[in-house]
Amino acid sequence: MSVTLTSAAANRISNHLQSRGHGEGLRVSVKKSGCSGYAYELGYAEEIDASDAVFESHGVKVIVKSDHLSFLDGMELDYVEDGLSSSFHFRNPNVTEQCGCGESFTVN
Repeated sequence: MSVTLTSAAANRISNHLQSRGHGEGLRVSVKKSGCSGYAYELGYAEEIDASDAVFESHGVKVIVKSDHLSFLDGMELDYVEDGLSSSFHFRNPNVTEQCGCGESFTVN
């Protein structure tokens, strides 16, 4: 089981953690939402709980609640800059469908 970051995503997250001055790493989770069923949630983890799985990519910790691993196993998170816009992109092999706007997804 794993959740990984590209070097671009790791650099972006590492820079944010350094500017914040605290935090263990990036917390990735899912919530019921949208027209397709689930949406990703990203945040900074202030601590690592006993129920968390911890992965490290390019020196950055990715923290996932164990009960979310079935949704996220094998996912790679990328950070893309395109002109004046920038965003995180999720490459998740577990996704079977996405809504048209890309905000929510379905996992079977």
